[in-house]
Amino acid sequence: MHANPRKTASIRHLGPVASASLREAVLAIPESVWDEENAAKPNKFDALSSTRHIVFRFVSSPLHWGLSYDRPLWSQWQQRLLPVMEEATKSYGYARHAYPRVMLARMAPGGVIHPHVDANPAALWPHKIHVPITTNDRVTFFLGDEGHKLEVDKAYEVNNLGKHAVTNEGGTDRIHLIFEYYDLDQPEE
Repeated sequence: MHANPRKTASIRHLGPVASASLREAVLAIPESVWDEENAAKPNKFDALSSTRHIVFRFVSSPLHWGLSYDRPLWSQWQQRLLPVMEEATKSYGYARHAYPRVMLARMAPGGVIHPHVDANPAALWPHKIHVPITTNDRVTFFLGDEGHKLEVDKAYEVNNLGKHAVTNEGGTDRIHLIFEYYDLDQPEE
């Protein structure tokens, strides 16, 4: 399998998104839901350290992006998530698209996502999109050795096939909506 040639090689600014109502809903999620969903998450990787997740959709196999499934909270959250996801991805112009993975990632103050590459074959094709829901000026997203500040109410595609990491040296949580996106009409190489 080859990587999608349309993926960014660094970071691509996708533009502004209206995420205020989603932020309000995310901040109202009870700690018990975060705890329960994080304990059951399918993405338990060492590099993620103590980052907590609520996973709404996930790939059925790490071998291919085209097979995914809805987790229990997707039906409750899709009407809140889809408008933000569609606004974030409108610049791609794909007539038919899919979102194989959709999740919230919450990193507490002092948290670290260790340097890693999304190496499984299912990560090769979809664009990896981040929409910051909450952040602070001491959160840094690293691509290689270069640090980036991702802003609330904006969307970004990040190079998940290059080494990337995150640190939160601030005093508040960093919560991102993270999802994958691809064109169903693009032929695989």
